[in-house]
Amino acid sequence: MNTPSSTLYIIPVISSSDIERDLAWYEKHTGFKLYFGDKGYAGLQRDNLEFHLQWHHNNDDDPVYPSVMKIFVKDIQPYFEEFVKRGTIKKDKLRMNTPWGTHEFGFYDLNNNAIFIVQDV
Repeated sequence: MNTPSSTLYIIPVISSSDIERDLAWYEKHTGFKLYFGDKGYAGLQRDNLEFHLQWHHNNDDDPVYPSVMKIFVKDIQPYFEEFVKRGTIKKDKLRMNTPWGTHEFGFYDLNNNAIFIVQDV
C-alpha cells in the first residue's frame, strides 16, 4: 500500500513489570514524562516523541519481553551531555563513526529494554 497521505505516526509499546516505578525512572533518566495512563498502560512524551509502557505480570503466562527502541536525533551531543549529567550513562558510552554510519549511545531501562539515541552521519 503506497498511501503516504494516510500515514500519521508510529508509537512503540514496550514491556513494563511496574508502570509507576518505570514512569519515575524514565522521567529522572530520560526526560520523558507521563502523558496519560494508569497502572496497566501509560504513554510518555518528550518534545515530539512518544512511546507507551504496557504492564505484564512477568511470569510464564505473561512475561516481560525486552525490546529495542532507537531514537534518531539531528545532533547527538546535547543528548549525550544531558544523559551523562542525569547519570543515565557514563562518558565512555558514546560511539562515534560506527561501521553502519552513526554516532550513538545506549542504555537499558529497569525491564531490560534497550534504548539507543542515534545520529546518522
